[in-house]
Amino acid sequence: MAETQPLSHNHDNGYCPRTNIYRSLRPAVPLPPLSQPLSIVDYTLSLLHSPTTPTSGALSTTHFLIDAATGRRLTYAAFLRQVSSLSSFLKSLYPSLSKNDVAFILSPPSFHVPVLYFSLLSLGITVSPSSPLSSPSELVHQIELSKPAIFFATSATAQKLPPNLPLILLDSQKFLSMLEAKSSGRANDVVVNQWDHAAVLYSSGTTGKVKGVVLTHRNLMAVIAGFYYDNLYYKEKSKEEENGVYVHPVSLFTLPLFHVFGFFMLIRAASMGESLVLMEKFDFLKMLEAVEKYKVTYIPVAPPLVVAMVKSDLVAKYDLSSLQTVGSGGAPLGKEVSEEFKAKFPHVEIVQGYGMTETAGAATRTIGPEEAKRYGSAGRLAENLEAKIVDPDSGEALPPGKQGELWLRGPAIMKGYVGNQEATAATLDSEGWLKTGDLCYFDSDGFLFIVDRLKELIKYKAYQVPPAELEHLLQSIPDVADAAVIPYPDEEAGQIPMAYIVRKPDSTISAAQIMDFIATQVSPYKKIRRVAFINSIPKSPAGKILRRELVKHSLSNSSSKL
Repeated sequence: MAETQPLSHNHDNGYCPRTNIYRSLRPAVPLPPLSQPLSIVDYTLSLLHSPTTPTSGALSTTHFLIDAATGRRLTYAAFLRQVSSLSSFLKSLYPSLSKNDVAFILSPPSFHVPVLYFSLLSLGITVSPSSPLSSPSELVHQIELSKPAIFFATSATAQKLPPNLPLILLDSQKFLSMLEAKSSGRANDVVVNQWDHAAVLYSSGTTGKVKGVVLTHRNLMAVIAGFYYDNLYYKEKSKEEENGVYVHPVSLFTLPLFHVFGFFMLIRAASMGESLVLMEKFDFLKMLEAVEKYKVTYIPVAPPLVVAMVKSDLVAKYDLSSLQTVGSGGAPLGKEVSEEFKAKFPHVEIVQGYGMTETAGAATRTIGPEEAKRYGSAGRLAENLEAKIVDPDSGEALPPGKQGELWLRGPAIMKGYVGNQEATAATLDSEGWLKTGDLCYFDSDGFLFIVDRLKELIKYKAYQVPPAELEHLLQSIPDVADAAVIPYPDEEAGQIPMAYIVRKPDSTISAAQIMDFIATQVSPYKKIRRVAFINSIPKSPAGKILRRELVKHSLSNSSSKL
């Protein structure tokens, strides 16, 4: 089970001083032989039908999808029938549609989206979902990158797409008939190889123009296998028995399914036989209602939602006793917020993870109650991954405790950026190392701590100031509902830290009070020297702060509010 570490690797943190490489401390996870033709759908279904999956023998009665708003449910058996039916129809109606073609999808979350994903992936067609909130110009850029052969949208989102495209509307009678027709099993003779493209997912573009990340079926298998076997090895709460009664895991998705976090978590839920409650549109109160109504045990979230649960007084009005675990990912979660959350919800385990679209969504995570206590950490290196911490200036690989750029290597690492060889070459080196662009360090026990994005560090005189560190401190202030820190040009210092603050309702906290508080918590060069109050912080679907928008706003002479 557990992989034997070479003698040169430290058993506490996985670091080898000879190679300066960190290896995962997790038990080895088996992956299918690369030569075996296998799609991520077939692999996921093999796990779902495995005797080690508690619901494997009850697929006709176990609900896979639940609509949070209407209560409508779809069992695993019905879901698989729809996938099979849709696959048959697509092959017959679009005979020219072939393996490695790209399908562009523009839709809010619904039952149709998981069915569509699984159908396309089983046919070897590359899934390329985009945000329904994307502007027409953004969509044109994405379409130019991925060059789709077919498009799927809804009546509401289709108007954003260019005209005269091969388009199927997911809310049309035609599509509904594709799902419900009688199908003679999985009449699918397409041979899908593990190295074939599975998805083109669009990076959040927080530091520049959006790029299309190419993920293979193998990339997704590596991530799903890690979560599945972790579940067996570590006996997570959702799989444990309480008072001798099996507690069926129920996940609530506030995540967009077009983003890598929602994309791989959807597949993960299917592999484990979980029930998945879908919210078409996020609403904080409706999320709390759904936890109470559907006895939700697990919520994967972005850090802003953890902050909201800590700050909101409305949480106490709902019965959240079923909730066992909250998994935070997409951006760093501060130690202070983690501690406040645990104090407010002592029965809920908050686990953290770190990943990128380029790593198929997963790279590090905390597992179990002991690791979860490492507040502020993004966890230990995931299965089958290696890492380096590289000095951005010298290129030297660094030991534990030293900060540098995180580099990653392993089977989950992307194939590259579609239509952008220059960006691929700048991000993936000849030895397969992915340069994440994140300033991080590993501690002596192999836990990863994310300091900030390298490109977002504020250069104050000769010092580097991480915005995330200041944001975590700002979020610990009771009167502050949300906060973001950006660089603001200064003639003498080069840049100064500037804070954008969302005050809690009825709060009158002043800029001076905020700056004074931070000044008592940090070194002089990290002090916030400018404050602006706004209504909301602009964020990506993954919860990452869109600092470029704030920088643009700060430099504008316009008095308009964000």
